[in-house]
Amino acid sequence: MLFLDALPEPAPDFRQRLEEDFERFRDGLPLALDDFARERYGIDLHGEYAGRSIRNPFGKASGQLSLNVRQVQRDVEAGLGFVVLKTVIAQDAAGRQSMAEWAIPETRMRVERFRSGDEEGWTVTWKGRGWSETFEAYCTFLREAAEIGAASGAVIAPSVKYHLPGAGEIAFREEEYRFTTRALQEAWAAGTRDAGYRIQDTGYGIPDADRPASRTSHPVSSIQYPASPPSEPSLMPLEKDFSPTLAGDQRSDERERILGWLRRVPDLIRAAADPPGVALGVKMMNARFEPEFQVEMLRAVVDGPSSPPDFLDYANRLFDPQREFEGKTGVAYGGPALSARNLHCLALAGQAVQEGRFQRPMPPISATGDILTGKRAMEYGLLGATSCQMHTLFQLPDTEFASRVRNKAATVLHHLIFHPGSGLLYWLERLRLQLGRERIGWMDLAALGVGT
Repeated sequence: MLFLDALPEPAPDFRQRLEEDFERFRDGLPLALDDFARERYGIDLHGEYAGRSIRNPFGKASGQLSLNVRQVQRDVEAGLGFVVLKTVIAQDAAGRQSMAEWAIPETRMRVERFRSGDEEGWTVTWKGRGWSETFEAYCTFLREAAEIGAASGAVIAPSVKYHLPGAGEIAFREEEYRFTTRALQEAWAAGTRDAGYRIQDTGYGIPDADRPASRTSHPVSSIQYPASPPSEPSLMPLEKDFSPTLAGDQRSDERERILGWLRRVPDLIRAAADPPGVALGVKMMNARFEPEFQVEMLRAVVDGPSSPPDFLDYANRLFDPQREFEGKTGVAYGGPALSARNLHCLALAGQAVQEGRFQRPMPPISATGDILTGKRAMEYGLLGATSCQMHTLFQLPDTEFASRVRNKAATVLHHLIFHPGSGLLYWLERLRLQLGRERIGWMDLAALGVGT
């Protein structure tokens, strides 16, 4: 394993350029951020999410910060590569929800520092779970968000919690899978079609007179308009969410039940979808068992289904059954303990793949968990991540960032990419020097597999 701190330091002129840009872009990022990084630093920031190329590897994870159109619009304008919408609870045609206890309307949050061993970080504790409005309202939200994404080139994905049989149950409620998946496909397709019409009418989403005059920088990062109308994507990205709170539910008390879910659910979702299907991602939970069981979970979801997921989210928050918040005992939490466990488990899984204990190759990974710096993102990248999705980082106090813009997603990107000590450009340059390459890109990390 390559320890990042042992990588060679960048040349003084690189460090000076980076420090200058970090200061210069405190009031607004370069408009074409990916082009800027490639031309000025020889670094390609493009990532991949749900089989789609994205302009940088960073996106917003599902949660209370992605539950309305205004949030999505601002995230896309800031330059995020993708946005995963708040998790909706599946239902059948009659509106029945077997997992209705996850649709809690009340949401309370607390952002706090969190220590794990010698490392201090941040975690967000909240009361509230999935989408609590009507399913029809979610479909409207998805259609409008998909239109915004398609017009700008950002990827928008719904997140869904489907029925999982618990103790005493045998069958999955397949009608929930069919009705929910097809309704979401219809809403997403309508949004992408609407974006196509708007692009043709207004020149990629906005009249020429209203476009920024400068292509170098702007007060708040704006939509990066393509050189030609984007082709309408055929597959809706969809994340199946195994909620972190599920780890505290009696449904997940038994190992074999969890493994059975992972072997069966991908096939159920694919069978439920109308043609041409979906680009399916499974968001893995951290079960309350040892790290080796996490490897078994990954093997179950990769090797068990007839058709494995197209990508995996790895992995959501830890669950503390004793911790209390807002009168509730048993809550999910993150911080350094989460990233330490996730990175350890991904390394174990990589070793298992190399030893031939997986029948199929590991799908691309969208990493999540304590990603507060570009350095942490790179650690995930070296273990197979082609994208990173964050939640806590968007909720940290403004005093934790150098950017002065009023769009938090733009502030986050400035911190993740340009920070001269912890940013992605800095750490990719150090790796480039170690490898003796002329150029390097984010997508090289997974192929290098240095961390495995």
